[in-house]
Amino acid sequence: MANNIDLANLIFPNINLTIEDLEKRYPKRDLPMDALVTRFAPSPTGFLHTGSLFTCLVSSFFAKQTNGVFYIRLEDTDTKREIEGSGASLVEQLSIFDIIPDEGYISDDKEIGLYGPYKQSDRKEIYEIVIKHLIEIGRAYPCFCSSIELAELRKMQEEAKEIPGYYGKYAKYRDFPVDKAIEKIKNGDPYIIRFKSLGDHNNKIFFHDEIKGDLELTQNDQDIVILKSDGLPTYHFAHLVDDHFMRTNVVTRGEEWLSSLPIHLELFDTLGFERPRYAHLPVIMKTEDGIRRKLSKRKDPEAAVSFFLEQGYPKYGFIEYLLTIANSNYEAWRNENLDKDFYDFKLSFDKMSLDGALFDIAKVANISKERMAYKKAEDLLIEVKSWAKVYDLDFYNKIISDEDKFIKILNIDRQKEKPRKDYAKYSDIYPVISFFYDENYYSIDKTNLEWNPLMDKKDIKDILLNYPKTIDLSLDEENWFNSLKEYGKNYGFAADKKEWKANKEIYKGHSGDIAEMLRIALTGRKNSPNLYYVIQILGIPEVEKRIKTVCENL
Repeated sequence: MANNIDLANLIFPNINLTIEDLEKRYPKRDLPMDALVTRFAPSPTGFLHTGSLFTCLVSSFFAKQTNGVFYIRLEDTDTKREIEGSGASLVEQLSIFDIIPDEGYISDDKEIGLYGPYKQSDRKEIYEIVIKHLIEIGRAYPCFCSSIELAELRKMQEEAKEIPGYYGKYAKYRDFPVDKAIEKIKNGDPYIIRFKSLGDHNNKIFFHDEIKGDLELTQNDQDIVILKSDGLPTYHFAHLVDDHFMRTNVVTRGEEWLSSLPIHLELFDTLGFERPRYAHLPVIMKTEDGIRRKLSKRKDPEAAVSFFLEQGYPKYGFIEYLLTIANSNYEAWRNENLDKDFYDFKLSFDKMSLDGALFDIAKVANISKERMAYKKAEDLLIEVKSWAKVYDLDFYNKIISDEDKFIKILNIDRQKEKPRKDYAKYSDIYPVISFFYDENYYSIDKTNLEWNPLMDKKDIKDILLNYPKTIDLSLDEENWFNSLKEYGKNYGFAADKKEWKANKEIYKGHSGDIAEMLRIALTGRKNSPNLYYVIQILGIPEVEKRIKTVCENL
């Protein structure tokens, strides 16, 4: 009579290694006692999700601050959903946010580290060694159910209001005689391999999560599929084997996986593997019509990290926003440590939210504005130029045509104790400053400028045409504005708004009106960066030329 070892040898005739051999091949890591080994394990099925970046950031942060190891593993066993090249693209996007793995998958033809292969499709032998062991000890078996049989089973369970699934009395091949199983395999009958659970859904298990604390969960009793008909393992099985032999000691993942935890724990215990610690992170949510829902790949552009890259949000602004989601005390720490790198912050599981965090793009913008405002113009130049080269070639060409000029533009009201905060993202900059470039300024319709309707056109023309003769570029901003006030007095304008309001009958307006005339003439708009610096950057000849062009159309 055949036994389980005969069955295992029939299914895996070329597997001669054992779990003990794998333990020797992948020994425990030589790391400090408190060092964390964490991972990011994406599927190559599409773009990098904002939630995935959040999870990845947390994983890499904990490894970095404990002198541990952060690695990337590509979980590519779902061949039907795989998108070619998306794995390498995910890693590339992470590198843009300075999330660089210590080891693991880098691209389809490059890996770093001693615990690989780091692509699941290349780890077939490892999974087969472990599954063969499970069959030998009677904790895995071949299942010959067709998809039609499984659909009929589910329908019957639903009608009987039973828990759906393949378990207990519903597991047709769970206790199938080994001799008959061998016979069916030799006859070429298709099959998959299932794990034989010893659990009972009427029982509970108790578990401590690093974020959610002590939990009570329903025990697993499902005989889940661990090897598919294509010879590749399922996620539930493969990730667990990989986490063990890559020596992951803390698994950080979204809380949507919490319901699967009993399966994973039973597998760990069955194999005699030491359980890693688990930290189930809050899912990033969005409010729609007053209802909270998960950030959706299909509905929400901000669900894709590429959205933020294309829009030009600075990576440090976006990362710091994610850190405010990760730990409730991050903002207070940042306000007290403006000069420090965010990696100096001590990330803690204890400070993580128990509920889904609402995504707030306005807050992303506010944080980005704060960080960009305090950047040196020379550093911001590098960032903006790098972004524009990829996403806005016209802007890029404007920048490189005169980088010194662009730095001067960026420096407007920047070198102050409280700099202006005009830009939340790189794509905000060009629309604000485009008038500095002649090609844009001279294409403006000069017959349709928004002059103050209370001002006489002849006065406007006289004031503008004579102004260039009074410009002194050596004056600082305060003295320049005083000179503008004096210039306005010559045309019957009060020095300030308060004086004008008190004596409207004797003044045509106030100095602010003079500044507005100049602003419109030099920029083509009522709102622009600081007029003093606009004049400084343009220079007297260009100011004169622009004023002449405008007055020809008054």
